Amino acid sequence: MYKKEILRDGTEITIRNITMDDLENYMKFFRSLPPKDRKYLRINVTNDNLIKERIKQIRSGNFFRIVALKDDQIIASGALELYVDDWHKHHAELRVIVSGPFQRRGLGLIMNRELYLIAAQHDVKKVIAKMMKPQTGAVKILKKLGFKEEHLIPKYVQDQDETAQDLVIMTCDMNDFWKELESLYHSTDWKRCR
Repeated sequence: MYKKEILRDGTEITIRNITMDDLENYMKFFRSLPPKDRKYLRINVTNDNLIKERIKQIRSGNFFRIVALKDDQIIASGALELYVDDWHKHHAELRVIVSGPFQRRGLGLIMNRELYLIAAQHDVKKVIAKMMKPQTGAVKILKKLGFKEEHLIPKYVQDQDETAQDLVIMTCDMNDFWKELESLYHSTDWKRCR
């Protein structure tokens, strides 16, 4: 995938699949995130070896990672993980991170749209998102996209400071996800920017 997009404010960006050649740039992106944002991420994103392994996972065909770039600098990251066991083979997990300066400019919507399209190509019926309870901004965005909170498991995970946190699990039917994406585009000046 390789696409040029324009944000709501007219900024031109590129969306594409990540490659191993992006590792150094990807690490710069993660290290530029404020510690309060990195604290609740699933892995220590400042560990080069862990990030390298995540990029290698793409080869399996069950992991998709995309990045958004502005002037060759990574400004957002998105991931879609297809579940492979028989019980869940119609499910996928979604994750999106947008750097602070590019938030509230429509980039999150673009990233989610691209991940939706990948999920649709793989016959996904339900999208899942997992986060820690303090990630209230992520919960708010996902609710706008049609996700519903399904479960809260108290003290189930640990943040990067090894503090126990509640795990929030949200789900969204693919049809609802698309309707909400389209609704958000049409309720703004997005058509002008597409």
